[in-house]
Amino acid sequence: MYHTVIIVGNVGKDPEMRYTPSGQAVTSFSVATNRQYTAGNGEQIKETCWFRITAWGKQAEACNQYVKKGMKILVEGRLVPDKTTGGPRIWTKQDGTVGASFEVTAATVRFLSSRGDGSETLVPGGGFESAELPPEDDIPF
Repeated sequence: MYHTVIIVGNVGKDPEMRYTPSGQAVTSFSVATNRQYTAGNGEQIKETCWFRITAWGKQAEACNQYVKKGMKILVEGRLVPDKTTGGPRIWTKQDGTVGASFEVTAATVRFLSSRGDGSETLVPGGGFESAELPPEDDIPF
């Protein structure tokens, strides 16, 4: 069995890079996708869906160096379910409402926009074959 997701959205905050005890680079950042539609009653509905992206190895280093808050990017990867719920990660926001984010391990990251130019760039080393995924116990977050 196999699944893949493709996400095109805006980076929510600058990436954070860490290293596993074995020295493997791990970078995480958030991406928001937006959808707007008109409901049956004529009301305009705006939906935002958050994804927490994790990149490994050389791809993690490139994302940490080049990905910035507000950039538009494309991420191709696989969903990683929350260990306790089997679904997205759920939390309570500061205003008391419930929030959720979907965890994605990136296989490919493409820059769709950057500060200063609109070129599309593939992150070097942008595949699983370039990164050894450590056991989940080694993940530093």
